[in-house]
Amino acid sequence: MDSQLQSYLSEHRERHLAELIEFVRIPSISASTEHKPDMLKAAEWLADALRRAGLEHVEVLSTAGHPVVYGDWLHAPGQPTALIYGHYDVQPADPLEQWETPPFEPVIRDGKLYGRGATDDKAQLYTHVKTVEAYLNTIGTLPVNVKFCIEGEEEIASPSLPAFLEAQAERLKADAIVISDGPMHDEGAPSICYGLRGLCGFQLDIQGAKNDLHSGLYGGGVANPATALVQLLASMRGDDGHIAIEGFYDGVNELSEAERAAFRELALDDAKQAKELAVPELTGEVGFSFLERTTARPTLEINGIYGGYQGEGLKPIVPSTAGAKISCRLVDHQDPDQIMKRIEAHIKKHKPAGVTVKVQQTHRGKPFYISPEHPYIQAAAKAYEDGFGKEPVYIRSGGSIPIVEVFSRVLGAPVVMMDFGLPGENMHAPNEHFHLDNFDRGIATLCRYWQELQSSGK
Repeated sequence: MDSQLQSYLSEHRERHLAELIEFVRIPSISASTEHKPDMLKAAEWLADALRRAGLEHVEVLSTAGHPVVYGDWLHAPGQPTALIYGHYDVQPADPLEQWETPPFEPVIRDGKLYGRGATDDKAQLYTHVKTVEAYLNTIGTLPVNVKFCIEGEEEIASPSLPAFLEAQAERLKADAIVISDGPMHDEGAPSICYGLRGLCGFQLDIQGAKNDLHSGLYGGGVANPATALVQLLASMRGDDGHIAIEGFYDGVNELSEAERAAFRELALDDAKQAKELAVPELTGEVGFSFLERTTARPTLEINGIYGGYQGEGLKPIVPSTAGAKISCRLVDHQDPDQIMKRIEAHIKKHKPAGVTVKVQQTHRGKPFYISPEHPYIQAAAKAYEDGFGKEPVYIRSGGSIPIVEVFSRVLGAPVVMMDFGLPGENMHAPNEHFHLDNFDRGIATLCRYWQELQSSGK
């Protein structure tokens, strides 16, 4: 890191931490109408922080829900423009009795900042603000152009953001979108996430007779919806773990040898993982490792099954209804609506006789993928090596963050996920915290990243 930047950050570190504590103290819980005034307070606090850092055109912009905070610095002609996304809202703090200290009275203990929203996402977001401040208060300029788009609804699935992005696409236009809102692979082990899984959820309801029937009088002569459900679900997956729905794998990239090598480098101990989960062994799609199955391959999981008598003892009936809730995690270029059409076609083809089947799609979200070889990803790798003293590993996430794909699609720009949190920091749980060493390393990484992005060119 440039010596001017390093000196400035060292000299002002205590002030920066005091500001961060002030930010975390605001109970900006987006899910609660009671905290709507706190949401506005957090947005306005953040807008003031952007202005103090030297950003321009700072505004608190209205949406259908909680506001978006915008600011920019656009004085690097010919250089790339980076749009920094984050969120100022936090999860509810319940259960309060499990917190060692009050969730909105942040404290520093053992080099960690404790408080709701510390790691998700206030400290990570604030690394970007302080990076801009350090550059503008020392060198007087930034290597690249920057814009900030900080929402207040991430913890409630960003209902207002897609429409906001569509309406503000010209203002938000950028060459890269940078997000810091998750955990690295492990402590001291920085990582770059280049893939997120999408989601297709649906409910399956099977109807048989108009009411439950006596199994002695009707069993064997009338279709049993519970049996039909089992048959239908079993038809969706082969013994090798491969999903047997025609066309399901369309759009799935074959893993390259480089990607598979990166998974092997993570060196997950399957036996240890099985022991921690208290299962006899790990299973899944044949030919893939546990990490590949849970991050880079699509899935179809039965989340719940219902139907028939569930009380104590035996009630010998032929139930009139049965059903299941199912979710599919999607990868690469799979489209949730196309997947749903293929599932419906499969159900129509394999429906057992004597029952009717109703299918209702309940969730949809597109997956996100960017090549690890993309120049902006490689620039991030160099920046992590400088900030953490170690090359990052490349990972995919098994989870789904649909708004990432929306950003990439609407703004037509690659998304670079540069996370500085850790897996064990109790995100969404009591005693959430953030390691302040990673606050310093995160800023150092971003200082280098803007330089690397400049070198990468537009």
